[in-house]
Amino acid sequence: MSPQAAAPQRMAISIGPLLYYWPRETLLHFYSDMAESPVDTIVLGEVVCSRRYEMKTSDWLDLAHDLSGAGKEVVLATQALVESDADLRTLRRIAEQGDFMVEVGDVSALNVMTDTHARFVLGPHINVYSRAALNEYLALEPARWVPPIELPIAAIGQINGAAPPVPTEVFAYGRMPLAFSARCFTARHHRLSKDQCDFRCREDADGLMLSTADGEPFLVLNGIQTQSAATQCLIGEHSALLAAGVQRVRLSPSTQRFREVLDLFDGVMNAGAPVDSALAALEGMSLPGGLVNGFAHGRAGLEWSRA
Repeated sequence: MSPQAAAPQRMAISIGPLLYYWPRETLLHFYSDMAESPVDTIVLGEVVCSRRYEMKTSDWLDLAHDLSGAGKEVVLATQALVESDADLRTLRRIAEQGDFMVEVGDVSALNVMTDTHARFVLGPHINVYSRAALNEYLALEPARWVPPIELPIAAIGQINGAAPPVPTEVFAYGRMPLAFSARCFTARHHRLSKDQCDFRCREDADGLMLSTADGEPFLVLNGIQTQSAATQCLIGEHSALLAAGVQRVRLSPSTQRFREVLDLFDGVMNAGAPVDSALAALEGMSLPGGLVNGFAHGRAGLEWSRA
C-alpha cells in the first residue's frame, strides 16, 4: 500500500469584502454560513458606495464581533473612493474603533491610519508594482498587503524576494474590480442620476452584466465600480503562490454557489485534493463570463489556462 500523500503547506483563506448590494437578511445569512466555514479571515464593510444603507458602520461592527466570537479573524475595509466629508468621518470611525484590523482601500486613508495608530492591510487598490514602492509603505508598518489584481504571480515573487517582508494575500477568486468612478454607471444605465438612483444595484445580486455586440459577456457594472465579466480563478496555482511568498488567498463573495467554491479551494489548498477534479467542478458550474487566470501568468486578463 502506498503511503498517503502529504497535505500541502497550508494556505490561509480570506473572504474579501462583499462588493454587491445585498438585502440585509441575505447578507447576514451569508456571513452566518461563513462563520461555520473553514475560512480564516473575513473582510467586512462597504467598499463601493456609501449610499448603500442596509448596513451602517455600527451594524458592521456588531457583525465583526459576532464573527470574531466564532473564531474568525475580522478585518474592516474602507472605501476605495472617498468622495465626501461623510466618507471621511466613516473612515475615521473605522480606524478609531480599535478592536479590528483595517484594510486600506485608498491611499488617502493612510494618514488616518497613521494618526490613529491602527493596524492595517494594504488593499488591492493601492498601487504597489515594485519592491521600492512596497518599501515606502513598509515604513508605515502594514500587517500585510494584497497586490493589485493584474500583478503576475512571478512579479509578486520578485517584489517579495526570498524572504517576504510582510505577509501577502492574493485575490484568487471572483469577478475582478477593474475601475472606480465618481459616476454611478448602474444609475446611468437606468437613466437615473447618482443621487436619485433608486438603489437599482440591489436588483443585480452579482452586478449588471454587459455584453458585446456579438453577445459575449464583457464587463459588469456594480454602481461606481466596473468589474470583469469573467471570474478570476487561481485554484491551480498553489505551488506558484507559495513560491512567490504568498501565505493566503482571497475569495470574493457572490451568489454563484460560493460555499461550494470555498470548499473546493480549501480542499485543493489545504487537504491535497486533486486540482483537476476541482477545476472540472468549477468549470461545470458554467459561471457567467467563465473562468480566467491570464493576469496571474502575465498575459491578457481574460485568458484561461489549466496549465
